[in-house]
Amino acid sequence: MLRVVVESAKGLPKKTLGAPDPITTVIFRDDKKKTKSIDNELNPVWNELVEFDLKGKALDSSSYIDVIVKDYETIGKDKFLGSAKISLRDLASGQARSLPCKNVPLVSESGQNIGATINLLVGYDAPANAVPNPNDPQAGETTVDAGGGGGGEEGNETLPDGSQSGPAGMSPSGGQSVNLRQSLSRTQSRYRLANKPQDFQIRVRIIEARQLPGNNIKPVVKVYVCGQTHRTRIKRGNNPFFDEIFFYNVHMLPTDLFDQNISFRVYNSYSLRADSLMGEFKVDVGYVYDEPAHCVMRKWLLLNDPDDSSSGAKGYLKVSLFVVGTGDDPPVEKRESNDDQDDIESNLLLPAGVTLRWATLSLKVFRAEDIPQMDDAFVQNLKEIFGGEANKKNLVDPFLEASFAGRKLCTQIIETNANPEWNEVLNLQVKFPSMCERVKLTVFDWDRLTGNDAIGTTYLNLANIASSGGEVEGNSGESEVGFLPVFGPCYINLYGSPREFTGFPDPYEDLNFGKGEGVAYRGRILVELSTKLEGKADKAVDKIHSDDVLVVQKYQRRRKYCLCAVFHSASMIQEPGEPIQFEVSIGNYGNKLDTTCKPLASTTQYSCAIFDGNHYYYLPWANTKPVVVVTSYWEDISHRLDSVNIILYITHRLQSNLEEFKTAILAKVSDNQLAEVWLKLLNQLIEDLESFPTPELEGHSNLTTLDIQIKKLRDRALTSIKDGARRMREEAGEIRDTLSDLESWVEKLKMLAEEPQSSMPDVIIWMLRGEKRVACSRIPAHQILYSTFSEQACGQHCGKTQTVYLQYPMDKNKGLKVPVQIRVNMWLGLSAHEKKFNSYSEGTFSVFAELYENQAQVFGKWGTTGLVGRHKFSDVTGKLKLKKEYFIPPRGWEWESEWFIDPEKALLTEADAGHTEFMDEVFQNETRFPGGDWKPASEPFTDVNGEKSRNPAEFDCPPGWIWEDEWTVDINRAVDDQGWEYGVTIPPDDKPRSWVPAEKMYHVHRRRRLIRPRKRSKVPGGAAVERRDQGNPEGWEFSSLIGWKFHRKERSSDTFRRRRWRRKMAPEGRLGAAAIFQLEGALGIDTEEKEKDSKGDVTKLFGANTPTVSCSFDRSYMYHLRVYVHQARNMTSMDKDSFSDPYAHVSFLHVSKTTEKLRATLNPTWDQTLIFNDVEIYGDPQKIAYHPPNVVLEFYDSDQVGKDEMLGRSICTPLVKLNSGVDQTPKLLWHPIIQKGKLAGEALVAAELILINKSGDSDLPLVPPKRAENLYMVPQGIRPVVQLTAVEILAWGLRNMKPYQLAAISSPSLVVECGGQRVESAVIRNMKKSPNFPSSVLFIKVLLPKEEMYTPPIVLKVIDHRPFGRKPVVGQCTISSLEQFRCDPYVITAEGAMSSKMALMMASPHKHVSITMEEKRPLLEAQVAEKEKETVDWWSKFYVSLGDQEKCGPYLKKGYDTLKIYDCELEDVPEFKGLTDFCDTFKLQRGKNDNGDDDPTVVGEFKGSFKVYPLPDDPGVAPPPRQFRELPDSGPQECLVRIYVVRGMDLQPKDNNGSCDPYIKISLGKNTIDDRDHYLPYTLNPVFGRMFEMTCFLPQDKDLKISVYDYDLLTRDEKVGETVIDLENRFLSRYNSYCGLPQSYCISGINQWRDQLKPSQILENLARLKGLSKPRTEDNGNSLTFNGKEYTLAQFENNKEIHQHLGPPYERLCLHVLRTQALVPEHVETRTLYSTFQPNLSQGQLQMWVDVFPKSLGLPGPPFDITPRKPKKYFLRAVIWNTTDVTLDETSITGERMSDIYVKGWMPGMEEDKQKTDVHYRSLDGDGNFNWRLVFGFDYLPAEQLCLVSKKERFWSLDKTEFRIPPKLIVQIWDNDKFSLDDYLGTVELDLRNLVAPAKTPEKCSLDMMDNVEIGPPKTEQNKSLFAQQSVRGWWPCSIEQDGKKVLGGKVEMTLEIVSEVDADERPAGKGRDEPNMNPKLDLPNRPETSFFWFTNPCKTMKFIVWRRFKWVFIGLIILIILVLFIAILLYSLPNYISMKIVKPLS
Repeated sequence: MLRVVVESAKGLPKKTLGAPDPITTVIFRDDKKKTKSIDNELNPVWNELVEFDLKGKALDSSSYIDVIVKDYETIGKDKFLGSAKISLRDLASGQARSLPCKNVPLVSESGQNIGATINLLVGYDAPANAVPNPNDPQAGETTVDAGGGGGGEEGNETLPDGSQSGPAGMSPSGGQSVNLRQSLSRTQSRYRLANKPQDFQIRVRIIEARQLPGNNIKPVVKVYVCGQTHRTRIKRGNNPFFDEIFFYNVHMLPTDLFDQNISFRVYNSYSLRADSLMGEFKVDVGYVYDEPAHCVMRKWLLLNDPDDSSSGAKGYLKVSLFVVGTGDDPPVEKRESNDDQDDIESNLLLPAGVTLRWATLSLKVFRAEDIPQMDDAFVQNLKEIFGGEANKKNLVDPFLEASFAGRKLCTQIIETNANPEWNEVLNLQVKFPSMCERVKLTVFDWDRLTGNDAIGTTYLNLANIASSGGEVEGNSGESEVGFLPVFGPCYINLYGSPREFTGFPDPYEDLNFGKGEGVAYRGRILVELSTKLEGKADKAVDKIHSDDVLVVQKYQRRRKYCLCAVFHSASMIQEPGEPIQFEVSIGNYGNKLDTTCKPLASTTQYSCAIFDGNHYYYLPWANTKPVVVVTSYWEDISHRLDSVNIILYITHRLQSNLEEFKTAILAKVSDNQLAEVWLKLLNQLIEDLESFPTPELEGHSNLTTLDIQIKKLRDRALTSIKDGARRMREEAGEIRDTLSDLESWVEKLKMLAEEPQSSMPDVIIWMLRGEKRVACSRIPAHQILYSTFSEQACGQHCGKTQTVYLQYPMDKNKGLKVPVQIRVNMWLGLSAHEKKFNSYSEGTFSVFAELYENQAQVFGKWGTTGLVGRHKFSDVTGKLKLKKEYFIPPRGWEWESEWFIDPEKALLTEADAGHTEFMDEVFQNETRFPGGDWKPASEPFTDVNGEKSRNPAEFDCPPGWIWEDEWTVDINRAVDDQGWEYGVTIPPDDKPRSWVPAEKMYHVHRRRRLIRPRKRSKVPGGAAVERRDQGNPEGWEFSSLIGWKFHRKERSSDTFRRRRWRRKMAPEGRLGAAAIFQLEGALGIDTEEKEKDSKGDVTKLFGANTPTVSCSFDRSYMYHLRVYVHQARNMTSMDKDSFSDPYAHVSFLHVSKTTEKLRATLNPTWDQTLIFNDVEIYGDPQKIAYHPPNVVLEFYDSDQVGKDEMLGRSICTPLVKLNSGVDQTPKLLWHPIIQKGKLAGEALVAAELILINKSGDSDLPLVPPKRAENLYMVPQGIRPVVQLTAVEILAWGLRNMKPYQLAAISSPSLVVECGGQRVESAVIRNMKKSPNFPSSVLFIKVLLPKEEMYTPPIVLKVIDHRPFGRKPVVGQCTISSLEQFRCDPYVITAEGAMSSKMALMMASPHKHVSITMEEKRPLLEAQVAEKEKETVDWWSKFYVSLGDQEKCGPYLKKGYDTLKIYDCELEDVPEFKGLTDFCDTFKLQRGKNDNGDDDPTVVGEFKGSFKVYPLPDDPGVAPPPRQFRELPDSGPQECLVRIYVVRGMDLQPKDNNGSCDPYIKISLGKNTIDDRDHYLPYTLNPVFGRMFEMTCFLPQDKDLKISVYDYDLLTRDEKVGETVIDLENRFLSRYNSYCGLPQSYCISGINQWRDQLKPSQILENLARLKGLSKPRTEDNGNSLTFNGKEYTLAQFENNKEIHQHLGPPYERLCLHVLRTQALVPEHVETRTLYSTFQPNLSQGQLQMWVDVFPKSLGLPGPPFDITPRKPKKYFLRAVIWNTTDVTLDETSITGERMSDIYVKGWMPGMEEDKQKTDVHYRSLDGDGNFNWRLVFGFDYLPAEQLCLVSKKERFWSLDKTEFRIPPKLIVQIWDNDKFSLDDYLGTVELDLRNLVAPAKTPEKCSLDMMDNVEIGPPKTEQNKSLFAQQSVRGWWPCSIEQDGKKVLGGKVEMTLEIVSEVDADERPAGKGRDEPNMNPKLDLPNRPETSFFWFTNPCKTMKFIVWRRFKWVFIGLIILIILVLFIAILLYSLPNYISMKIVKPLS
């Protein structure tokens, strides 16, 4: 059974009207259960139980429940509010029977946190028959054992080898699969970032660590981010508390930043550097950014040993991480009250339900091919000279480097081989699932001497080659979708810079490192990737087994592919120049400058560009379109690409329907129409998903594991989208709300269409000018690939004409200029399917061989003699010798005709082609000897370059042109009055290099320019233009030089001529267009040449004479095009005057026109129709209709001086009408204008293309009305429908105007323009005295479109009136949407009668209100108040309002007010509408600034407002009443301002130590307050508690600037950040924001009334303001009528505590009524600080508020006292009585185990106040007696339950740093050694707020007592605060770590007592046993006699050590000595005695 108790939720979002009616649904395994709904509640409490029957199936580790909170609707669908997903992993593993889920955040559908939380309790009874799943890795292993085995190695054996299911060791369950966080939400959160370097800030807060390994350690944490390192302070102990925050400011590309790591390392600062690292954790920045709100809050990190993969956890570190991007608000950290006991398990930072394991990514690198030359051929040339064999093909020494998560491995280097075979496997050891996202593969070229060059880089993205199974919703509990990273075997293509090798540095080298999009194919590598969990590889780099190399052979089978591209047009070329040619290549095939492949017909013929008569050039291909044909060989991966194309097909249909849906929403169509569009979208999506399944994989030989996995994943995801769509169709309530779901489906489909194993290279189209590569475009092969599977599986552009915009490689300007726009039709397919091409091809294909016959003119005769260095017959370039006889048709082809002469039209450019007006020019030259007479020069007439030209008389007017004038001398140049210019010839030149207009003696050469203009003659209507004279009848073309410029007619100056011979070929026995695919190889080459010059440059021979293929169309169609350019908006300003002078070039294929130029506007309205008559397009009209060519609009800013600057480009697709009778009009739509890849405005345009039928009778639409000669307007029916509208402008004033051209702005006026009308305000006479406009209301009547999407913006311009009549525009502002200003003029709302407080003041002068305070209080009451002040202060109110119950004392019980705390600026609170209800503030901008920054600068502010309403069309009807009436007086006011600064939060550190010494600085007008003396040292969260009073004049001094500075002693103080408050808005707003309304009216106490007016007066003013009658009162002010409603005091104060501070009842009632009027309450706002250094990043926050009082109303009430609380002094007295069971550490001389015990104690943070007892020597049984008192004094904040420690961090620090540290006591037992270091025996750490209850006797005391509090909340209520208990006595265990386990080191008996300072004076006690030895009195310890120190007590040593031990030895020795003496004496006296005996002398 699974039981879920739904307890409660907090902070649900408000609805637009009222609060929601929340109801909760719990979903488990597709089973839904609901709670009751609760009416109208933001914090609902349900406390309901729902039960799920498990039907005998146990939970597994991937089980979860979904909790969805909705807003209950009686009718229609319930509205989604938020959801949460709760994993049941812990219940499944059997670790817990119940799972309390507290404060689970609710997220919206897009995964964003909505700020609400829910509380649940989940209980689980396992089914009786359930057994834990043996394959479930979580069942036998808790999440903490991240390394596998924590206790022993069991963790590693949970997966027996045999149990891995699925191919290639796929993960048997979702549990261990990678949680590659759902990439969907990631892409959504990241795509909003522009890809340009920008400011980010990474904040890392290190809170605390737990369970660090080791004894008596001093840990320190180092955090390393983006090359910056910060470290914490050094702490002591295994559970240190750091609480430090580090800031890292970076400026870089988002993509680079997200790949960077944040690395946490914990070091032990005690031990040697080598082994000091205790554990580390790494996470990448992108991971944090993708979390909700871009932050990770108070999570535990599991630390690991980076070197030892098998080790378990090395402790835990608790951190908060934030990534703050531009404009993000950093989230507020909430400290939970039970945070200290939080459960590490449930709060680990890991992807949900995943254990980190070691994994090996095995990357098999087989081979590479097509690697380009990277070294020059110098050595090879030397070899050749000495007769060696040269190897010029393989000038490259490649090796591959793979890197992942900071680890890099390389293969071996294979020298001189462009197709290397490495056959090596690289084993990357990584922690899995990894926080890094991609494996980077780079192929390098090894260089002996210089650095290695990158050849190409590619990435394997783990998100694409692995899956956690989390991507697919629905189907809960199933985990087959997840799989580990796997890839290939498959080729990966490399792209980078162009392949051609030069010895010079490569300008595009960065492309080879993977930065930017590569522009050329650079080879490919064959790799395979697999992942093994656990187990370590023996070698990092190893050889691949030969069997594996054989297996991979089948993946390399090639098939032949054919690619054909027909070029239909090339237009929008910006400048003419050398002839242009296009090259199409796929891989190496078709690359004209590469010699490794067969030559192919892969380039078009050269052609010269022709002017289109307006702005652009195009290539004149007419009806003969060039064709390129490329055959190539690749692996057949159709099974992959078919799926991709099918999914893309579905996506494109969904996208186009979605666009239509969005447009419908924008255009505000009726609900029925919208529903129709929406249903069509859903039906089509469901139908597409049903009818186009992805292909099955069976039967393909080259399947990989990844193919099968991706197929499963895709099928599952597509099914889930289909089901979702069906559900949506049935259940959706509000159609517009489904938009986000539909968009997320599009994103998801796009992700599913990504194919990682796409081994077919992209097709690359290059444009070549002459021989130089200019621009290119890459087209993925799948887009043009033909498929036999289904029509949908063909690429979207296969066989269809598409428009391609080429790009410059590595374009710095990001596409500012288009090199060329081409329309090309491409088809790519297997050569086996080439017949299918016939159905796609249009026109007839013909193939020619061609060569040129060359002749030169010598002495007036044409012949071959003068051909210097040229051949008689050559190719088009003239460099290659050819002969007709040597041409051999390719295999399968034969000649169809003989050689014939056929002049090439496209290369003959006459200079006047395409122009309507032209200037013929010629230079007349004369020479002389210095000082002689001028004579005609040897070449009297030349062109501008000095080349020979014709005599002016020889120029004749070409047909179709007429002369406009005779030949004249051009004198508008730097010439003298005759038109001559003079120069000196310096040998070897034959003409001067430079010219001057004044003649000097030494000049020997002069020339002048003769010009004659001509223009096209008007062709009579209907007459066809006669074809241009065909020139020379023999087909010769002439040139004065051997070069490119040829012309048709012979001139006298020509010296060279040539003509083209062609011969047509035909296929043998093949029909249809597909035959062209057989054209492989060149057509044969002059063989003699080969023998003579074998060293000739091969590239010259290659491809130069491949056959030319062209496609000719037998008929063209004429079209008529109309482009309707109505307007544009929000364009960028390019001129200094903040405006641009915009016009547009409109280009369509080979024609273009230009709109008129408008002056000084960013929102131009052209209202112009451009008509293009007779546009000739070849090809089938049906195909044109399907994919019409684009109309391109390029917008320019016209400049009088210099070149016109580009403003952006927009593309519009024309509506095609093949039958002009169709009644369909194009609709004007907004198209984005893109400049450098960024949005730069929008253009409102439409276009229609109409086919003109053959008969010529035109049913064209009527010609639109003209506005001027050749200026047509947009016709009715297309232009927007307009209505007469009134725009009323409240022009209040200007603020903060910056100087213009160094002069201050003194007398400005305002111009308002809207829809072509303009109005100007009166001039402000003196900005300094009064910055408001003298008369405030302006009025315009204007015709505005009825549809909001078409409305033009309002443009504001500020003009300064300067001396001499100059009126420059000094600032402008565009208001793009008028929606917010529309109103109904007949409804007079409160806003209408816009009076304000000030107007009322002026109207009725009040008597000064004096508030008399009763000072005659009885003494007792004064004492009570004084006492109250101690327990209750302003901070109590603040903390109550924050919800911090512990910190506020008895405040709440007394029934006092709370205040409102806004976590944002008051202006950002939605109810108060930014306080702009009286007038808005609009930023004025100025255009481009001098330093070329494009960002416009803000130069001032305009205060004002607008009202827009329709006027009646009938002039007889009276107009509606005006809106702006009864305005307040706009003169200056003197005010008193009180600024209360409560505290700062998360300030930016400004000192090197990662801290800050903040103080406040305030400026208002000219006054500043500098609070430097009250700086707060070393803190990032300062509690200021300061109040400042200032006076100012409004509106001049309206900006109140509050800055926080960092105090520095020696250097300049740095600004942390500042915030600016607009006091004028607060003052004028009718929300009474000048002073917040408290909850009650108190006349004394801490909440005393502080406004100038009493509540009754404020209420009267409000009534007058709203136009209501005065409030009436009855029965002594206990009831009151206001606005027609009756209020009584009882209804407000019924269940409230009535206290002694309250004022009279009537005032209280007025205040209660005021509080119902949505006015600003008494509040504290949170303002974000910003700095100029990082303008968009928060630098911290200030909590504060401001009161503004006008002085004219008298004195305000007394200010609040918000000085911070002071800590109280406490003493902790710890009496150490005894110890027992202490480890005996020493062995005495006599061999006994003993210890010399003493006890040491301290409080963390006050380590310098360490105290120790005396030593109990020679404890033999582990007992010690001390009777010793330790006394610790500390400052304690009872409200916050933290100690306040002030100390200098380092001896050189200037100030003491304040730390807030939990009050703890650490007691350690040590063994005293005199001559060596003392030995450590054990420790106990006691938290005084949460004390482990001691044992009463030593027997009951064990280590288990401590475990209860180590982790997790208290199990029983045995933990109490010592502050509450005052005193406690008993035994506590001390532990010591041995071999990683904690063991008992002894027990200690103590009395702990907390004494306040007063009590300490009353009951004194000394330290140790010093005087005063009392409370309690300590006797000397009763130690056994055996306890002494041997060194100082020799007698005792004798008595106890020597005598005790050696007593019997001594006695024995004495007896022995006596015996020995006895015997000695005996022996001594025996002889004497014997002799005496014998002799007997005495006898």
